[in-house]
Amino acid sequence: MRTDANMRAFSPLVLLGAIGALSVAASSALAAVDTSQWKCETCPFEKAATSGALDVGVGAVAGETPKFGDHSGLYDKRAFLVAGGALRYRSDAGLFGSAQASDLGLDTRALAAEIGHEGMYTLRMGYAEMPRHFAEGARTPFLGVGGSVLSLPAGFPAATTAAMPLATSLQAVDIGYKRKRLEAGGTLFAGENWTYRVSLRHDVRDGTQRKAGSFFSTTSHLVAPVDQVTDQLEVSASYASRLWQATLAYHGSVFRNADQALTWANPFSPLVAGADRSQLALAPDNQAHQIVGSVGYQINPWMRASGELAIGRMTQDAGYLPATLNTTGLTVAALPAQSLRGRVNTLNGHVRLTATPIEALRLSASYARDERDNETPRSSYPPVQTDMFLGPAPRTNQAFSFSQDRFKLGADYRGPGSLKTSIGIDQDNRERSAQDVATTRETTLWGRVGVQALENVGVALKLAHSRRDNSAYAPASWVAPPQNPLLRKFNLAERRRNSAGLRADITISETVSLGVNAEYANDDYADSIIGLKDGRSIGFGGDLSVAVSEQTQLHLYAQGERIRSTQTGSQTFAQPNWTGRSKDGVDVLGVGVKHAALKGKLDLGADLVSSRSRSDIAVDTGVAGGAFPTATTRLDSLKLSATYRLRDNLSLLGSYWYEHVDAKDWRVDGVQPATLPDLLAFGEQAPRYNVNVVRVAVRYRF
Repeated sequence: MRTDANMRAFSPLVLLGAIGALSVAASSALAAVDTSQWKCETCPFEKAATSGALDVGVGAVAGETPKFGDHSGLYDKRAFLVAGGALRYRSDAGLFGSAQASDLGLDTRALAAEIGHEGMYTLRMGYAEMPRHFAEGARTPFLGVGGSVLSLPAGFPAATTAAMPLATSLQAVDIGYKRKRLEAGGTLFAGENWTYRVSLRHDVRDGTQRKAGSFFSTTSHLVAPVDQVTDQLEVSASYASRLWQATLAYHGSVFRNADQALTWANPFSPLVAGADRSQLALAPDNQAHQIVGSVGYQINPWMRASGELAIGRMTQDAGYLPATLNTTGLTVAALPAQSLRGRVNTLNGHVRLTATPIEALRLSASYARDERDNETPRSSYPPVQTDMFLGPAPRTNQAFSFSQDRFKLGADYRGPGSLKTSIGIDQDNRERSAQDVATTRETTLWGRVGVQALENVGVALKLAHSRRDNSAYAPASWVAPPQNPLLRKFNLAERRRNSAGLRADITISETVSLGVNAEYANDDYADSIIGLKDGRSIGFGGDLSVAVSEQTQLHLYAQGERIRSTQTGSQTFAQPNWTGRSKDGVDVLGVGVKHAALKGKLDLGADLVSSRSRSDIAVDTGVAGGAFPTATTRLDSLKLSATYRLRDNLSLLGSYWYEHVDAKDWRVDGVQPATLPDLLAFGEQAPRYNVNVVRVAVRYRF
């Protein structure tokens, strides 16, 4: 195991042993417990009161790395504040309120508050942050990172990356962004049957993301800005009675991007005049609006019907960028419009009928219809290729549309004895426009059976078989250059799928329970000549729960999965002449322990997770050659926690988190900014790190 100079690697077995030793020592000091001051914390009827808890402390991180900081907020944090808490209030008059705060000293901070009057109204507000980090060790020579214009220092452009002054111009860059979310909402209860709700959400993403831009045969990794805002509104009115339930709602979303494009200088010597800079469009401003209505009716005590209908529209009308920035070497016709004038209408409908004609039998039937009608105008555009060449003919944007019909019939039956059976049939029909296949039809037959085989053994088995057929396959005529007519896209091709799953739950004793499971799935694309030919996955696992004593609970679990697939291709636009095979495997093992070392005084906990994954890809071209290197990932994580009650309302909290990651990925490992002559890369590497996190805090309850 690799360790850094400023950290120490601890053996998980040693740490678990330390917990056991601590618990033995603590148990020897266990005194008689005084129950006179015990309070009910889960009673259903709360009395008027104000209560809460406050956590304050410090934490420290050794071995920070961007990948570990993704989602956790523990990147670039040598020391941090541990702060959080909760507050609750309730009055005899029915007024109530609550507030929670967590991780206030980190970039994952969150706050939430709620006030209201029982049975009358509720008001809610919340705020949360979430950091994202996407690269390890990325470097770039571009200036202006974080903005919408990337320039280059002196010494550029150059013919190849080896000729570029990278030794003096590369600078480290953190690729990622922070998401901030502000929410507010309320609920109004109007009388016995009516409820009104409103919810507002404001999301902001600020930072950077990775992009890539090319000039014909040369490519550069680029850092693009992220400065985006999404506002969402939901308003609904609901009615509920003994027989009828209905809701009418509106959902709206508006997305705005402060940066419409990324402009970058060409670090490679231009091959044609004027190809010294280019521009990439970023996510355009857009809107989505939807009206949703749902209704449910209890026809009689054993039959119920429900339905839902949603009608929506999505629009995008951001202004076009110029077809090219190269006004020196290219003469380009004017664009046919100032903007896309994109408009897509959506319809989603669903009806469902359930019936229980006898106590042991339950029947269900449903139908769902989804439509996407693309009304975006079609126009012909000048085909500019990487700001260097003009294509032979104008290109026309395609208005992709589809409709989907899903039918489902199912039955559940109980008996005789502990036997439980379920059977069903699902039908999925889809029609698409401007695709290689106009219609696909998929039928799935499935069944499940469960039985208490022995007094302490329960077994459940599920089986499914599906078949997808399609209309005549014809490569899309609008694609240029044309596709191989033997190619079959996996989502449109004919397919046979078989799957099975088995689960057994065993009660070994009053204190020990065991569960084991296995799953298998196989996809067969026998009619595909070029494309995905087959895919198979096998999953297996188990979990064990042991109540070692009244003070100690132990939980173990293990899960593994193996995935294989085969695909064929052609380098000569004819019959297949190469075959690719991929094999992926993932194994996860976890152990968790909870121990009350001093009942009501000291609680200890430990969680250990270890996972391994590997991916192998081999391509057979008929010529001797080696396979791609194996990509692997190893993760070991240990979390220890302790809570010691100094007084009834005062506790000392401590935790330790160790994580070790060692990944190998041939796609990025060893690929430095100048490794390839025609690729100016970030030089990022697969994550490899050891991180230790320690927290100590005091919790005060009132």
